[in-house]
Amino acid sequence: MLGFYNHLSSEVYDLDKPIGHSFGDVEFYKERLLSNKGKILEPAVGTGRIFIPLLESGLQVEGYDSSPEMLRICQDHCQKRGLSPILFEADMETYLSPTSYQTIIVPTGTFLLLYERESSIRALQNFYHNLENGGKLIVDLFLQTEFTFGTTSTRTWTCDNADVITYQDTLVEVDHINQYSISYGRYEKWRKGTLIETELERFPLRWYGVEEFRLILEKIGFDQIIISADYQFGVYPTKTTKMITFEAIANKA
Repeated sequence: MLGFYNHLSSEVYDLDKPIGHSFGDVEFYKERLLSNKGKILEPAVGTGRIFIPLLESGLQVEGYDSSPEMLRICQDHCQKRGLSPILFEADMETYLSPTSYQTIIVPTGTFLLLYERESSIRALQNFYHNLENGGKLIVDLFLQTEFTFGTTSTRTWTCDNADVITYQDTLVEVDHINQYSISYGRYEKWRKGTLIETELERFPLRWYGVEEFRLILEKIGFDQIIISADYQFGVYPTKTTKMITFEAIANKA
């Protein structure tokens, strides 16, 4: 089984989306967490693109990731900035915290990497367990609307030492019944015209209907659910919406 966010793909993520790079999400999450006085958890923290700006704004944020490479990059960025947060290796499907959090955030559609329904439900149940009573979950999703078979897209990045990384992405499977797609990606690193490293990646993505996801959250025990489109708080999605944010309260009373 091919994994994702290994060495080259993590390096590319850091090059393509550096710390603080925002799609509107960095500002949105800072605003939504402004009054947060307790502990915040970011599962799938990645390289720290959002995590570090939240830390630097004075919030008590902890993070984990299932990718050791992503964690290593995040820890390096924190160290360079004089930050010493709690970071550890774990995954959304199994992590149960010994302590409770006031807020859990999963920005930018990362949750959709859990492409099997059972795994995604377990993760949401874990989030509910890991929140204090009245704690808040904020999670971003996006809809997949276009599927093109038989074409390959290519991108290129240049590293600080002039190495070049290329990436080719090919859609290989779309399961409309189980609501996921799978792409294969090929990363190659070149130095002065010579291939020095290559990496294959199997990249799955799930999708949900807007009201479908609301019902899933309610069944788990969340309530007071607010849905926002493209980081405009409380604005319900339309056909042109790119990112959908769900904010829900863990009602354990």
